[in-house]
Amino acid sequence: MTTVLMTSTLLTGAASADGHAQLPLKELPGIADREHWVPGEVNAPGKLEALQAVVGGEAVPFTGSIDKPVQIALIYPSADTSDFWARNYLAMTKRLEQLGIAYETTEFASRQVEHSLQATYASQVDQDADLYDYVIFGPSELAIQGDNIEKLAGNDGFSTYVWAFHTPLKYLKQQPAVWFDFSSAAGALTMCDYMLGRLGNDITMAMNRGIPGITDNQRSGDFKACVEEKGNWNTVYEHYGEYQTEGGFEGTSLIMQSYPEAKIIHNANTAMAMGSVEAQLAMGKEKEIFSTGWGGTGLELEAIRRGELDATPMRMGDDVGAATAEAIKADLENRGADLPLVFLGRITIAHDQMSADELNALETEAFRFSGVGALNR
Repeated sequence: MTTVLMTSTLLTGAASADGHAQLPLKELPGIADREHWVPGEVNAPGKLEALQAVVGGEAVPFTGSIDKPVQIALIYPSADTSDFWARNYLAMTKRLEQLGIAYETTEFASRQVEHSLQATYASQVDQDADLYDYVIFGPSELAIQGDNIEKLAGNDGFSTYVWAFHTPLKYLKQQPAVWFDFSSAAGALTMCDYMLGRLGNDITMAMNRGIPGITDNQRSGDFKACVEEKGNWNTVYEHYGEYQTEGGFEGTSLIMQSYPEAKIIHNANTAMAMGSVEAQLAMGKEKEIFSTGWGGTGLELEAIRRGELDATPMRMGDDVGAATAEAIKADLENRGADLPLVFLGRITIAHDQMSADELNALETEAFRFSGVGALNR
């Protein structure tokens, strides 16, 4: 548990989410076949763009009257290798400081495979609603944690924000105030276009996939479908590594031994990418295989610089944390209805053919709050 205290004041209580009762606002192709909505179906015109503009600009300080620090509970798999969680924690808290909003945070950390532990944390926070004004929930997997999202979102004692997912489940009786994420589907298509442009058609590929569910369906499934359809790629093996370093290592070891024809290994997150690189280095094959990551975390960028990782869809990582701080400010100013239901950050491709200056500039923009380079955790 980590608690951070600043000196200032806070308006007591937190407004519950509103403005999202009648969903969907618009129907897009495939809606009847999905158990979730996509951002374009639930965001009112202009709201996402407005928040993106605020997040990309200079902070405008909060001017309301408050009398104690805002209490924020964070339930997320921050014990994993990916620094997504730590960076967005830093981005959120530093943006809150810029906004002049006092805060205290209580963190409930887990690994991404510890679904039951997350459920226990969610129940604990739900029961202790009087202790918190805002709850940030980073689900281990959306479908598995759906009931816990609904439980937290339905608690009138605090406002609930979801990190790392942008696909609101249709069956939720009460939606969280805002979902904050980067579009894995958009990132997969961006990565597909880059890979086809760089490597061409008729390529043999293998994959280290995550956990079956929405995130992996988009990061891995959408990417696979795109390169197979547009470039006639062939996928010879798919290993479910559960987003863990060990899973990436084991999957890559098996691929190199049993499927040597696969010269591309697609990894669905940072942890598996690091495990994949480790396995390649152990067998001296890091120069023979084109390896991808996901997210553009500090660890991935360092691996690109070392020549161990080749490309990754890079999130402008601090956008989620900064947007969350702006959402808290809007809520304190009774402007919650101005927020989109789903906030999306930007994604571009970082790769080994970029110059040092290009990578540095991309990293500086992405991690403008949390700082460049790997985090000391």
